[in-house]
Order: sequence, then structure tokens, then C-alpha cells
Amino acid sequence: MDAKKVVLAYSGGLDTSVLIKWFVNKGFKVIAFLADLGQNSDFKMLEDKAKKCGADKVVVEDLKSQFVYNFVFPTLKSEAIYESNYFLSTALGRPLIAQKLVEVAKQNNADTVAHGCSGKGNDQVRFEVAIATLGPNLNIVAPLREWEFKSREEELSFAENNSIPVDVTKQSLYSIDKNLWGVSIECGELEDPSVAPADDAYQITLNPKDSPDKAELVDVAFEKGIPVSVNGVALDGVDLINKVSDLGCKHGIGRIDMIEDRLVGIKSREIYEAPAAKILYTAHSALESLVLSKDILDFRKIVSDKYAHLIYNGLWFTELKTALDNFINIIQEKVCGKVKLELYKGNCICVGRESKYSLYNRKLSTYDKEDIFDHKAAEGFIKIFGLPYRQQMTNDEIRMTNDGKNK
Repeated sequence: MDAKKVVLAYSGGLDTSVLIKWFVNKGFKVIAFLADLGQNSDFKMLEDKAKKCGADKVVVEDLKSQFVYNFVFPTLKSEAIYESNYFLSTALGRPLIAQKLVEVAKQNNADTVAHGCSGKGNDQVRFEVAIATLGPNLNIVAPLREWEFKSREEELSFAENNSIPVDVTKQSLYSIDKNLWGVSIECGELEDPSVAPADDAYQITLNPKDSPDKAELVDVAFEKGIPVSVNGVALDGVDLINKVSDLGCKHGIGRIDMIEDRLVGIKSREIYEAPAAKILYTAHSALESLVLSKDILDFRKIVSDKYAHLIYNGLWFTELKTALDNFINIIQEKVCGKVKLELYKGNCICVGRESKYSLYNRKLSTYDKEDIFDHKAAEGFIKIFGLPYRQQMTNDEIRMTNDGKNK
């Protein structure tokens, strides 16, 4: 193997653009790997840019379909949301990119892979744990943990001095990661959690205040927990997410401003846009409530939380995650049907749901003359259900009486 050949996870942003030149200066041949996860970048421009920065080879791969069917939809089926807010858009892309880095390294006889993650972020863990799992013999280099730059301003100066074009200025220091499932925005003035995000912080969604004054209804149909059509039109996963995302952006849906607990132990202020995720999760959850039993729904919440932490913590390629998938796939067999949603001014509300597997029985739920519920059975049920609590109170009274006598 060529010990001076490195496969770099390249995005075209400030860090990875500077990294190419940094590695070249240290005598490495750089293979820049660029993953298309639906970020709508100019990939030809980014490829040319990587070569201008000194990359020996650039590999661009369209991974949108793999991303959707192997990562996004399994997570949607699990209802995983990190800390009740984050739909894991960036976190979901990392194991797929790591998987491809290992493949490209093997194909190009390279023994080293590298990433542009910071030393206090989550992505370094996600990349390195996945790479170590899939390619245990590969060396991993994380330059941002060891290089000489102490700030993004210093990186910008290096880029300017080396004629490296970047899309960030010293006045606008947002760090942005985008794919078709959402956008992550951090840095700059967002690091002050007391300050509201500026209008230019959000990248794709319309401000809810400026969104249409008329609500829009949309139907989403599911088969085994996977969305398959929008407003009666069957779509593949990539097109469906893009369609739903466009609707969400139009109505200002999916904006998230949260204080997040990073894996490395610090709190971080994060801004996210997840219009497609917000809409599809709302629809999926509404359908599950119709077709899944109470005990399964209660246990699924535990699974969802664990699944979210596995993804967030970079543990996609683990036996536990596979085991959870098996449970999720079983309970999703009957998550089939259609959900009607109302989109309006940043809100996404379920206004109707139907399924051939519905557990809802109107004759049991109704209060009109069609009611078939046995009301007489309720008295006995309540007595049995409340028995341990009545017994507890009786025992407490006995103890209090005895304590009084003992005094």
C-alpha cells in the first residue's frame, strides 16, 4: 500500500478545501471523496475546485437512493428523534459516507482515510467508529484535532493566501451541512443562545410569517411504514422527500432552534431545518396511533429513544441497532394507510387518517345509539383496577393509628 495516499471525506466547504492543500503540503496524494446526499451542490464545480486545491483524484458518487432507503426510511419507521427535536439529518449521512470512504480506500490501495471534523463535535466519533468497524486496518487522520489553525478566521486567511475559493467570509461564519433530509447550521452569532437567529441563518425554509395565508392539505400514503405517495401520486423515495420538502419549505415548516447535548459532553446551540422530516414524522406517527396497540406504542417509545441515541452517537453498524431494526420491521407490517395533513404558517397538523388495519372501532368509541360498549362492566373493572390503591390507603391509616397509640 502507498502510505502517503489518503482518502478524504470532502464537502467543498472551508475545512475540507483547506485540508486538501494541507495534506498536499505534507506530501500526501489526496483522493477527495464527495458524496451526493441531495445537497444540491454544483458537483462539477466542487470536483474542479478539489483538483485546483491539489487533489490527485476526485471520486463523486450519487448516494441519494441508498441514503433514503438504507438510512432515512429505517429511522423514520423507528420514530427516532434525538432529544425530542433533532431529526438526525446530518448524523444519518455520516455512517453512509464512512462506509464509502472504506470502500474507496480499498479500491485505491490507500491505507489512510481522513475527515474534516472538529475535535469537540459529534461527527468525528461517527466517522471514526464506523470506519474502525468496517475497515479496522485503516489509519484515520483527523487534522482539525492537530493542525495549526486556531479559528475559522485563520483558515480563511490560509485559503486566501493559497488561492482556495470558499463560500464563507469573515462576516458570515455559519457552518452548514445539508442533505435532502435537512440542514444543520451552527457557528457565528448562533453561538450566543440568547440571540434569535438572523434571517439569513435559515437556508431553505420560508419564514412562517411570510408563508401563504391559506392552509394547504396534503395526503401521504404509507406501506409498511414507508411513505410511497403524495396526493395520490406514487413516487420513489428521493422524489417523495423532495416533493414533501418543497411543500414544507413553502409553509415554513421544520425550523428547529435547540440546545443540544453533544456526545462529547458539552451543550451546543444548533439550528436545523427539516421540512420533509417534520411532515413525514407527523404523518407516520398519526398512522401508527391508528394501527398499533397501546403496549406496542409504549414499548416503541423506548426503542425510538435508544435508536436515536445509537444514530447520534455513531453506532449505526452495531448488533444492537440490527436487533432494534428487526423489532421495528415487525411492528411496521401493518403501518399501511393514508394520512391527511394541514400545512399552515409553520404548523403541520394531522386532520385525518385511515387504514385497513385500523384498531379504531366507532361502535365502541361512540356515545350515540350505536354504542356497543358494556357500561355495566365498568363498575367491576374500576373496583379491581383501584384495589391496590385503596389497600395502600387502608394500610397507611392502620399504620398512622398504631403510631398514634405507640406515642
